[in-house]
Amino acid sequence: MFLLNLKSYPGHLGPGAVRIAKLLESLGRETGVATSIAPPLPDLARVAESVQIPVLAQHVDPGEAGARTGYVLVASIEAAGARGSLLNHSEHPMPDADIEETARRLATHRLVAVVCAADVEKARLLARIRPPYLAVEPPELIGGDRAVSTARPEVVSGTVDAVRAVSPETRVLCGAGVHDRKDVARALELGAEGVLVASAVTRAPDAEKAIRELLAGF
Repeated sequence: MFLLNLKSYPGHLGPGAVRIAKLLESLGRETGVATSIAPPLPDLARVAESVQIPVLAQHVDPGEAGARTGYVLVASIEAAGARGSLLNHSEHPMPDADIEETARRLATHRLVAVVCAADVEKARLLARIRPPYLAVEPPELIGGDRAVSTARPEVVSGTVDAVRAVSPETRVLCGAGVHDRKDVARALELGAEGVLVASAVTRAPDAEKAIRELLAGF
């Protein structure tokens, strides 16, 4: 799995989000790699209508639809065409109880939770929720020039072991600083089943070149 988080970078908002989603879909099909994308929340429906690859929300709040002004709810992302959501990204952390409730609510709606964890211990704790995916991303490496798979490989392998011991069906993704094919290949060697990427693509002068480089690591 190659999951691209667009965050809210300029150039990838509105029509820009649709353009890069279509590019990712095309390159994933060309290379045979399963791809998915998490666009900014205001662009969720627009992107979901434009591509066939899974489109995920970047965050969703716990609770049922109703009088909840300003909240992003599972029912609302489902209505927008999303296939699931990131939960507990380091830039949008959530209390453990909210992660568990929201992951359960996503599952009830047959939507996918990609739960983020900062380290091995947090991954072990969150694995008891039994999410479909768990992405380990040390915050200090996010957006940097060093990939967790090369700078701190023990975090990736340790997370894989910890998660498998608690929830064998959960697939582990590797994020934080993943920039090139070597970083991706190393993550897979360490037991991860994919990568969660953002700045390596969203801040690249040539998004297509950056995506091709990363997909080559598979």
